[in-house]
Amino acid sequence: MKERLVIFDTTLRDGEQSPGASMTMEEKVRIARQLERMGVDVIEAGFPAASKGDFEAVRAVAEVVSNSTVCGLARAIEADINRAGEALQVNQNVRIHTFIATSPIHMKNKLRMSPEQVIEQAVKAVKWAQQYTDNVEFSPEDAGRSEIDFLCQVLEAVIDAGARTLNIPDTVGYTMPDQFGALIRTLRERIPNSDKAVFSVHCHNDLGLAVANSLSAVMNGARQVECTINGLGERAGNAALEEIVMAVRTRQDYFPCDTRIDTTQIVPSSKLVSGITGFPVQPNKAIVGANAFAHESGIHQDGVLKHRETYEIMRAEDVGWGANKLLLGKHSGRNAFRSRLKDLGIELESEEKLNAMFMRFKDLADKKHEIFDEDLHALVSDEAQVPEEYYRLLSLAARSETGEMPFARVVIAIGNSEQQAESEGSGPVDAAFRAIEKILDSRAELQLYSVNNITSGTDAQGEVTVRLQKAGRIVNGHGADTDIITASAKAYLSACNKLHSSLERTHPQV
Repeated sequence: MKERLVIFDTTLRDGEQSPGASMTMEEKVRIARQLERMGVDVIEAGFPAASKGDFEAVRAVAEVVSNSTVCGLARAIEADINRAGEALQVNQNVRIHTFIATSPIHMKNKLRMSPEQVIEQAVKAVKWAQQYTDNVEFSPEDAGRSEIDFLCQVLEAVIDAGARTLNIPDTVGYTMPDQFGALIRTLRERIPNSDKAVFSVHCHNDLGLAVANSLSAVMNGARQVECTINGLGERAGNAALEEIVMAVRTRQDYFPCDTRIDTTQIVPSSKLVSGITGFPVQPNKAIVGANAFAHESGIHQDGVLKHRETYEIMRAEDVGWGANKLLLGKHSGRNAFRSRLKDLGIELESEEKLNAMFMRFKDLADKKHEIFDEDLHALVSDEAQVPEEYYRLLSLAARSETGEMPFARVVIAIGNSEQQAESEGSGPVDAAFRAIEKILDSRAELQLYSVNNITSGTDAQGEVTVRLQKAGRIVNGHGADTDIITASAKAYLSACNKLHSSLERTHPQV
């Protein structure tokens, strides 16, 4: 019988560390429900000590997830671990993941601790975590650049202290696949008590090798992989869950293990995370890209028509393509709407919110004949960009005519007041943004403007992502509408609402 490869998803923690990818608590819960539906073994819900918002989000995820282990990250500091334990105490199936740096450059320049002090602190951290759960994971941060003898000492000590999962991170994405695989094999061979722990890996994608390094580690004995949906994460991202899972599933002739992932949920998960974070999936992305199963070449098309496996090693339907079938329309009732939201893991807080969302659904159905799951997710995300909207679009009028200067007029609610402004621009979107700035005077720098269609067809909703930077803070705003100008204005105001928020976060590196 095949061994189990544990899938540890850190989309809600490391994935959220992508600049501008912060998620609301409600959005984290929606993603967590989808990860659970997909069969993810461990969901790292966040870093509870980072902020009050992160603490509450981890607790909210722990309250709703029952079939996956919910994990909280904590530095090897007692206060951090206590905070994680408090956030997770609402669930019995939990894990605390604690870490401390072990590379010479980190110990000297960041921690300012001796190797002996690092070992002592690591052991203390594991014992502190055991007050809350027996399921303790330990990571030696920057293991890829750590000295092997010292790494063995640290890991042997934390296993003795009670750590049952050892995560070996390639924190800066520096290691080559053969080196990383050899590192895992060496650690398992040299550490006397290595058989008492599951070896895990957490690889970053700075050189585009996160998936290759992770799979090399699996072939050398790692039985947990830490990854994210769409490869989201710090800097160039993490190992992509969909690529790890499908590589192992497709090459069962090669890998001695398999996952319990329901692969038909991969594409829906990818679309959900992309929609919530505003990070579009590139068309040529493996597994979940729009072109992943498309064939342009006549030779390829002919081959696939004659026998699929000539040019396809996976079936599109096995990873969830084609799953966005028509579900609701303008004649659908409130109960059908409520039922579908529940199926998608979306639970609205009150009957009042359900009624408001149902009215928005009806408005969309009048503009767009076919309503898909992606449209429902976009409706919910568009409604709940921030807990309280300080700025809200009330109306917009735009004009674009050949030979004439584009023009826009906006009316915005600011708290309990309304303000109006108009402006010309190089295009209707530029004019709308200039009009908004006349009112808000945010003085933020526009770093990204991106438009993607949520579903197919000329009546599809357009989803706009706007990235703003101000005073070193980067935020993403999202807006969806069948009118791109309206979606753009919503996205800009969404980003401005986040800038208006006073939320402060502290992110660790693992």
